[in-house]
Amino acid sequence: MNHEELLVERDGHVLTLAINRPDQRNALNGPLMDAIRDQIERANSDKDLRAIVLTAVGAKAFCAGADLASGASFKFNYAEPRMAFAELFRAARRTNVPIVGKVNGTCMAGGMGLLAICDLAVAADHALFGLPEVKVGVYPMQVLAVLQHVVPRRRLLQMCLTGEPVSAADALDMGLVSQVVPADQLDAATAILVGQIAERSLAAIRRGKYATYAIESMSFEESMSFMEGQIGLLAATDDAVEGLAAFKEKRKPVWTGN
Repeated sequence: MNHEELLVERDGHVLTLAINRPDQRNALNGPLMDAIRDQIERANSDKDLRAIVLTAVGAKAFCAGADLASGASFKFNYAEPRMAFAELFRAARRTNVPIVGKVNGTCMAGGMGLLAICDLAVAADHALFGLPEVKVGVYPMQVLAVLQHVVPRRRLLQMCLTGEPVSAADALDMGLVSQVVPADQLDAATAILVGQIAERSLAAIRRGKYATYAIESMSFEESMSFMEGQIGLLAATDDAVEGLAAFKEKRKPVWTGN
Protein backbone atom coordinates (compact mmCIF):
# COMPACT_ATOMS: atom_id res chain seq x y z
CA MET A 1 0.00 0.00 0.00
CA ASN A 2 1.07 3.53 -0.70
CA HIS A 3 1.44 4.86 2.85
CA GLU A 4 -0.11 8.15 1.75
CA GLU A 5 -3.39 6.29 1.11
CA LEU A 6 -4.11 6.48 4.84
CA LEU A 7 -3.35 9.78 6.53
CA VAL A 8 -2.78 9.44 10.27
CA GLU A 9 -2.84 12.46 12.57
CA ARG A 10 -2.69 12.65 16.35
CA ASP A 11 -3.96 15.78 18.07
CA GLY A 12 -3.99 15.54 21.84
CA HIS A 13 -6.39 12.79 22.89
CA VAL A 14 -7.77 12.27 19.36
CA LEU A 15 -6.48 10.12 16.49
CA THR A 16 -7.73 10.92 12.97
CA LEU A 17 -7.57 8.33 10.18
CA ALA A 18 -8.33 9.71 6.72
CA ILE A 19 -8.60 7.57 3.59
CA ASN A 20 -6.67 9.39 0.89
CA ARG A 21 -7.78 7.92 -2.44
CA PRO A 22 -10.13 10.64 -3.74
CA ASP A 23 -9.49 9.74 -7.39
CA GLN A 24 -10.78 6.23 -6.61
CA ARG A 25 -13.69 7.62 -4.57
CA ASN A 26 -11.78 6.49 -1.49
CA ALA A 27 -12.36 2.84 -2.35
CA LEU A 28 -10.83 0.17 -0.14
CA ASN A 29 -8.16 -2.35 -1.03
CA GLY A 30 -6.62 -5.06 1.12
CA PRO A 31 -3.53 -3.16 2.27
CA LEU A 32 -5.60 -0.09 3.13
CA MET A 33 -8.00 -2.15 5.24
CA ASP A 34 -5.04 -3.76 6.98
CA ALA A 35 -3.59 -0.32 7.71
CA ILE A 36 -6.85 0.95 9.24
CA ARG A 37 -7.13 -2.21 11.32
CA ASP A 38 -3.55 -1.83 12.52
CA GLN A 39 -4.17 1.76 13.63
CA ILE A 40 -7.32 0.75 15.53
CA GLU A 41 -5.49 -2.08 17.28
CA ARG A 42 -2.61 0.23 18.22
CA ALA A 43 -5.06 2.82 19.52
CA ASN A 44 -6.60 0.34 21.93
CA SER A 45 -3.30 0.06 23.80
CA ASP A 46 -2.78 3.83 23.91
CA LYS A 47 -4.00 4.79 27.37
CA ASP A 48 -4.00 8.51 26.60
CA LEU A 49 -6.36 8.25 23.62
CA ARG A 50 -10.01 9.25 23.99
CA ALA A 51 -11.38 8.95 20.44
CA ILE A 52 -10.69 7.93 16.85
CA VAL A 53 -12.09 9.94 13.92
CA LEU A 54 -12.57 7.95 10.72
CA THR A 55 -12.97 10.06 7.59
CA ALA A 56 -11.71 10.57 4.04
CA VAL A 57 -10.13 13.20 1.83
CA GLY A 58 -12.30 15.28 -0.50
CA ALA A 59 -15.95 16.28 -0.56
CA LYS A 60 -17.36 13.70 -2.98
CA ALA A 61 -16.85 10.35 -1.28
CA PHE A 62 -16.39 8.99 2.21
CA CYS A 63 -15.89 5.50 0.82
CA ALA A 64 -17.28 3.86 -2.32
CA GLY A 65 -16.63 0.36 -0.99
CA ALA A 66 -14.21 -2.20 -2.37
CA ASP A 67 -11.88 -1.20 -5.19
CA LEU A 68 -13.54 -3.07 -8.06
CA ALA A 69 -11.02 -1.72 -10.56
CA SER A 70 -8.34 -3.98 -9.07
CA GLY A 71 -10.36 -7.08 -9.97
CA ALA A 72 -9.49 -8.67 -6.63
CA SER A 73 -12.51 -7.66 -4.55
CA PHE A 74 -14.31 -11.00 -4.73
CA LYS A 75 -11.32 -13.30 -5.06
CA PHE A 76 -10.39 -15.45 -2.10
CA ASN A 77 -7.02 -16.61 -0.85
CA TYR A 78 -7.96 -20.04 0.45
CA ALA A 79 -4.66 -20.30 2.32
CA GLU A 80 -5.81 -17.34 4.44
CA PRO A 81 -9.05 -18.20 6.25
CA ARG A 82 -9.79 -14.64 7.39
CA MET A 83 -10.53 -11.78 5.02
CA ALA A 84 -9.15 -8.26 5.45
CA PHE A 85 -12.58 -6.65 5.69
CA ALA A 86 -13.80 -9.09 8.34
CA GLU A 87 -10.60 -8.64 10.33
CA LEU A 88 -11.08 -4.87 10.27
CA PHE A 89 -14.61 -5.30 11.62
CA ARG A 90 -13.33 -7.62 14.35
CA ALA A 91 -10.65 -5.14 15.39
CA ALA A 92 -13.19 -2.31 15.58
CA ARG A 93 -15.49 -4.44 17.70
CA ARG A 94 -12.64 -5.30 20.09
CA THR A 95 -11.47 -1.74 20.65
CA ASN A 96 -12.83 0.21 23.60
CA VAL A 97 -11.83 3.54 22.06
CA PRO A 98 -14.89 5.41 20.71
CA ILE A 99 -14.84 5.70 16.91
CA VAL A 100 -16.51 8.73 15.34
CA GLY A 101 -17.24 8.73 11.62
CA LYS A 102 -16.93 12.02 9.75
CA VAL A 103 -18.86 11.29 6.56
CA ASN A 104 -17.71 13.83 4.01
CA GLY A 105 -19.51 12.39 0.99
CA THR A 106 -20.99 9.32 -0.67
CA CYS A 107 -20.91 6.16 1.44
CA MET A 108 -21.58 2.96 -0.47
CA ALA A 109 -21.19 -0.82 -0.13
CA GLY A 110 -18.14 -1.57 2.00
CA GLY A 111 -18.09 2.07 3.02
CA MET A 112 -21.31 1.34 4.87
CA GLY A 113 -19.37 -1.24 6.83
CA LEU A 114 -16.81 1.38 7.81
CA LEU A 115 -19.65 3.63 8.88
CA ALA A 116 -21.27 0.84 10.91
CA ILE A 117 -18.12 0.21 12.96
CA CYS A 118 -18.26 3.84 14.10
CA ASP A 119 -19.98 4.39 17.44
CA LEU A 120 -21.17 7.84 16.36
CA ALA A 121 -21.23 9.53 12.98
CA VAL A 122 -21.59 13.08 11.68
CA ALA A 123 -22.50 13.41 8.00
CA ALA A 124 -22.48 16.22 5.46
CA ASP A 125 -25.99 16.91 4.20
CA HIS A 126 -25.10 16.08 0.59
CA ALA A 127 -23.89 12.56 1.40
CA LEU A 128 -25.67 9.55 -0.10
CA PHE A 129 -25.73 6.10 1.50
CA GLY A 130 -26.33 2.79 -0.20
CA LEU A 131 -25.79 -0.94 -0.55
CA PRO A 132 -25.70 -1.41 -4.35
CA GLU A 133 -24.09 -4.88 -4.32
CA VAL A 134 -27.26 -6.57 -5.63
CA LYS A 135 -26.90 -4.55 -8.83
CA VAL A 136 -23.69 -6.46 -9.66
CA GLY A 137 -25.04 -9.84 -8.61
CA VAL A 138 -23.72 -10.06 -5.05
CA TYR A 139 -25.00 -9.15 -1.59
CA PRO A 140 -23.47 -7.13 1.30
CA MET A 141 -22.83 -10.23 3.41
CA GLN A 142 -20.01 -9.05 5.68
CA VAL A 143 -21.41 -5.55 5.98
CA LEU A 144 -24.68 -6.97 7.32
CA ALA A 145 -22.84 -8.42 10.31
CA VAL A 146 -22.27 -4.88 11.59
CA LEU A 147 -25.15 -2.97 10.00
CA GLN A 148 -27.81 -5.24 11.52
CA HIS A 149 -27.11 -3.70 14.93
CA VAL A 150 -27.40 -0.14 13.62
CA VAL A 151 -30.32 0.01 11.18
CA PRO A 152 -33.88 -1.37 11.64
CA ARG A 153 -34.30 -4.60 9.68
CA ARG A 154 -36.93 -3.46 7.20
CA ARG A 155 -35.02 -0.31 6.33
CA LEU A 156 -31.86 -2.38 5.97
CA LEU A 157 -33.54 -5.00 3.78
CA GLN A 158 -34.97 -2.33 1.51
CA MET A 159 -31.47 -0.98 0.92
CA CYS A 160 -30.03 -4.47 0.39
CA LEU A 161 -32.75 -5.83 -1.90
CA THR A 162 -33.20 -2.76 -4.10
CA GLY A 163 -29.66 -1.43 -4.11
CA GLU A 164 -31.08 2.10 -4.12
CA PRO A 165 -29.34 4.86 -2.13
CA VAL A 166 -30.83 7.04 0.60
CA SER A 167 -30.18 10.66 1.52
CA ALA A 168 -28.37 11.95 4.58
CA ALA A 169 -31.75 12.95 6.04
CA ASP A 170 -33.01 9.38 5.61
CA ALA A 171 -29.78 8.03 7.11
CA LEU A 172 -30.34 10.20 10.17
CA ASP A 173 -33.96 9.08 10.43
CA MET A 174 -33.01 5.39 10.46
CA GLY A 175 -30.14 5.89 12.92
CA LEU A 176 -27.36 5.21 10.45
CA VAL A 177 -25.76 8.53 11.43
CA SER A 178 -26.19 10.54 14.61
CA GLN A 179 -25.98 14.05 13.16
CA VAL A 180 -26.30 15.76 9.75
CA VAL A 181 -24.86 19.21 9.08
CA PRO A 182 -24.11 21.43 6.05
CA ALA A 183 -20.86 20.40 4.41
CA ASP A 184 -19.09 23.59 5.45
CA GLN A 185 -19.90 22.82 9.10
CA LEU A 186 -18.77 19.17 9.08
CA ASP A 187 -15.30 19.78 10.49
CA ALA A 188 -16.57 22.04 13.27
CA ALA A 189 -19.48 19.77 14.24
CA THR A 190 -17.22 16.73 14.41
CA ALA A 191 -14.62 18.63 16.42
CA ILE A 192 -17.27 19.68 18.95
CA LEU A 193 -18.52 16.11 19.36
CA VAL A 194 -15.05 14.62 19.66
CA GLY A 195 -14.00 17.41 22.01
CA GLN A 196 -16.86 16.57 24.34
CA ILE A 197 -15.76 12.93 24.42
CA ALA A 198 -12.11 13.87 24.92
CA GLU A 199 -12.99 15.87 28.03
CA ARG A 200 -14.45 12.85 29.80
CA SER A 201 -12.85 10.17 31.94
CA LEU A 202 -10.91 7.62 29.91
CA ALA A 203 -11.86 4.93 32.42
CA ALA A 204 -15.56 5.73 32.09
CA ILE A 205 -15.47 6.03 28.30
CA ARG A 206 -13.65 2.78 27.66
CA ARG A 207 -15.38 0.72 30.33
CA GLY A 208 -18.71 2.17 29.21
CA LYS A 209 -18.21 1.33 25.54
CA TYR A 210 -17.07 -2.17 26.43
CA ALA A 211 -20.14 -2.76 28.59
CA THR A 212 -22.55 -1.32 26.02
CA TYR A 213 -21.52 -3.83 23.38
CA ALA A 214 -21.00 -6.70 25.82
CA ILE A 215 -24.69 -6.81 26.75
CA GLU A 216 -25.90 -6.72 23.16
CA SER A 217 -26.60 -10.46 22.96
CA MET A 218 -27.42 -11.03 26.64
CA SER A 219 -30.83 -11.71 28.10
CA PHE A 220 -32.36 -9.10 30.41
CA GLU A 221 -31.29 -10.92 33.57
CA GLU A 222 -27.80 -11.57 32.23
CA SER A 223 -27.35 -7.93 31.25
CA MET A 224 -28.62 -6.67 34.61
CA SER A 225 -26.25 -8.94 36.53
CA PHE A 226 -23.37 -7.99 34.26
CA MET A 227 -24.04 -4.27 34.64
CA GLU A 228 -24.29 -4.58 38.43
CA GLY A 229 -20.73 -5.86 38.39
CA GLN A 230 -19.58 -3.19 35.94
CA ILE A 231 -20.89 -0.27 37.99
CA GLY A 232 -19.14 -1.71 41.03
CA LEU A 233 -15.85 -1.90 39.15
CA LEU A 234 -16.23 1.60 37.73
CA ALA A 235 -17.17 3.14 41.08
CA ALA A 236 -13.88 1.87 42.50
CA THR A 237 -11.73 3.70 39.92
CA ASP A 238 -9.69 6.79 40.73
CA ASP A 239 -11.61 8.72 38.07
CA ALA A 240 -14.95 7.94 39.72
CA VAL A 241 -13.64 9.15 43.08
CA GLU A 242 -12.23 12.28 41.43
CA GLY A 243 -15.44 12.93 39.50
CA LEU A 244 -17.56 12.84 42.65
CA ALA A 245 -15.09 15.05 44.53
CA ALA A 246 -15.00 17.58 41.68
CA PHE A 247 -18.80 17.66 41.58
CA LYS A 248 -19.02 18.36 45.30
CA GLU A 249 -16.29 21.00 45.13
CA LYS A 250 -17.80 22.58 41.99
CA ARG A 251 -14.60 22.34 39.98
CA LYS A 252 -13.46 20.68 36.79
CA PRO A 253 -12.26 17.09 37.37
CA VAL A 254 -8.67 16.10 36.70
CA TRP A 255 -8.80 12.68 35.09
CA THR A 256 -5.97 10.16 35.33
CA GLY A 257 -7.62 7.34 33.39
CA ASN A 258 -7.28 5.00 36.36
